[in-house]
Amino acid sequence: MTESNHSPEFGPSAAELAEIEQELPLIEAEVLLLDAQITILCADPSPSDLDWQRVRRARKRVLREARALLAARATSERAA
Repeated sequence: MTESNHSPEFGPSAAELAEIEQELPLIEAEVLLLDAQITILCADPSPSDLDWQRVRRARKRVLREARALLAARATSERAA
């Protein structure tokens, strides 16, 4: 088995860790969106306007972070 096979004895490579770190803002934004969506589903008796506003803000953040990640990747690919 080689080091790139994600074996527990080797762990992720430095490049893989760097990629995860670069994706972290998007992952965090997606978690916040999921949390807001769960709040809507569990609202009793019904979701408030603030609950819906939270979902909209979270969606916008996910899109903003996804665009930023794509732009960063495009820039790094051009530089390579």
